[in-house]
Amino acid sequence: MSAPVSIIAGLGNPGGEYERTLHNAGFWFVDALVRKFGGSLAYQKKFDADVGKVRVAGNDVWLVKPQAFMNLSGQPIRGVLDYYRLDAKRLLVAHDEIDLPPGTVRLKKGGGHGGHNGLRDIIRHCGADFLRLRLGVGHPGAKEQVTGHVLKRGSADVERAVEDNIDDAVGVMPTLFDAGVEAAMKALHTKKKD
Repeated sequence: MSAPVSIIAGLGNPGGEYERTLHNAGFWFVDALVRKFGGSLAYQKKFDADVGKVRVAGNDVWLVKPQAFMNLSGQPIRGVLDYYRLDAKRLLVAHDEIDLPPGTVRLKKGGGHGGHNGLRDIIRHCGADFLRLRLGVGHPGAKEQVTGHVLKRGSADVERAVEDNIDDAVGVMPTLFDAGVEAAMKALHTKKKD
């Protein structure tokens, strides 16, 4: 049986001014995978993405951080899929999620974009049948405040909650590869908070 995931893409915006913004939670997740499982990322012009590989539970996994802006994330990911002949159904996309409170993380198979421009572009280029790691960053309360909310740093508490989510998600990756998506969902969604 092949691993459920062969490529993990984290969403964010390039550049130092966006590095610690909530919209870059997907980038933070990919960086955490590199720290945990070794390996490194390098910019590859042909994809306009930082690309690398790690080994998780005996499986080689490609990592991608598109360096086009968020709403252009699909083409760099499609380029990596095509170049390495990877199946889009074995793609996991990590992204910030305003519809979940900080401190909540969910693994989900397929679905719509929920207004997330990065997901919208990925669906356009890769179809919708991929796994999503939804990292809760909370909703500011009004639709017109969303852009400002995700394009700035969160409070110390929010940032810590997102980092904790990322730690939990990194910790469940070996379960995803060893036992599959359902087992990983169960482990992640029923995790007890201290």
